[in-house]
Amino acid sequence: MIDVRLLRSQPDTVREALARRAKPELLEHLDHALRLDTRLRDITAERDALRAKVNDISKQVGELRREKKDAEPLMVESRRLGETEKSLDEEFMQVESALRDLLLAIPNIPHPDVSLGAGSDDNNVVRGPSQMPAQFAEHQRVPHWETGSALGILDSERAVKISGAMFTMQRGLGATLARALCQYALDRHADAYEEIRPPSLVTTATLTVTGQLPKFADDAYNIGRDDLWCIPTAEAPLTSLHAGEILDETVLPLRYMAFSPCFRRESGSAGRDTRGMLRSHEFDKVEILAVTTPEQAPAMLDEFVERAVSTIADLGLPYRLLEICTGDLGQSHHRSFDVEVYAPGCDQWLEVSSVSWFSDYQARRGEIRFRRDGKKGTEFAHTLNGSALAVPRVWSAIMENFRNADGSVSIPKVLHPYMRGATVIRPR
Repeated sequence: MIDVRLLRSQPDTVREALARRAKPELLEHLDHALRLDTRLRDITAERDALRAKVNDISKQVGELRREKKDAEPLMVESRRLGETEKSLDEEFMQVESALRDLLLAIPNIPHPDVSLGAGSDDNNVVRGPSQMPAQFAEHQRVPHWETGSALGILDSERAVKISGAMFTMQRGLGATLARALCQYALDRHADAYEEIRPPSLVTTATLTVTGQLPKFADDAYNIGRDDLWCIPTAEAPLTSLHAGEILDETVLPLRYMAFSPCFRRESGSAGRDTRGMLRSHEFDKVEILAVTTPEQAPAMLDEFVERAVSTIADLGLPYRLLEICTGDLGQSHHRSFDVEVYAPGCDQWLEVSSVSWFSDYQARRGEIRFRRDGKKGTEFAHTLNGSALAVPRVWSAIMENFRNADGSVSIPKVLHPYMRGATVIRPR
């Protein structure tokens, strides 16, 4: 959440920064927020003046009563002022709620180094493409859903029968491969990250901290009866591990990783990437997350990027690294990078990892603070997260890049320890 004090004290600076997101309606939101904030402060001043006047009247009433004089006119005035104060209290709560809702909708300020752009077409390739062959063979130009079906390791028809459209199911070595990818990603980061197995259902407050709510409510699965939501990513529960806490500076940075299922309605995906495993309502992913001081955050972002890149590179897949431009930056994001792999069968670059720095935006929502050693007061922490590996698209890219002329699929060497002895997937 944006700092209302910053908006109040430096409105032009905030307006200029958010104008870089190429969404003109944001400036209207800022102006509205400023008006609401001004009204809140006016109400506070009016209430303070009323309360001072009521206190003065109360003293006068006491004096009149001691002198056995008529105090009724002052008491009537006091009651009238009390009703006015009550109305102001009600207005204060309404305006405060409206301001909070508006602040929750205003996105984070982009980092100054984020390049200008209107949308995804303006994202910059900052590394790669790497490990791209000079050409792809015809047997690699087969979509993963055809290969998976022929090998008997992808059963979309039965998944649809069980759960409906945009659900997938892996079988045999296909299921083993999906699990192997998760274990591989977890082991890659076990040197520095504490593994967490978080709940897959979280509260409204938890999803609000990360920014999924209220903006992406239509894309989430809600269990309204219990005020619970299916997580769209492990980022949500991991970020709220320290919600409402004051951390000691000496424990930072905190590093966490988690495997979890992820659930998304994909409400805006009609007609896009709905075949195979590129876009589904449920999928597995390994997430990494850090809580830092503001000073630690830039180096942590670099660490996240390098970990994400090396995890994909060591699978032997063709990849590239993109920096996300201002117009494509997520609501909560301060700065973001995506790792994409090339899938020759689909002839697409597929996002398989996204690394983001949120500055204090999420921490402000979640009241995640830290106290510097020997100093009074607290500060908001910074949060970062990254998709260490998203299973469906990496699985798909393996099916297409490592498909052999006989229709079999070779397993990347780094996954062999997790494949129960299998190095090649052949028709069953």
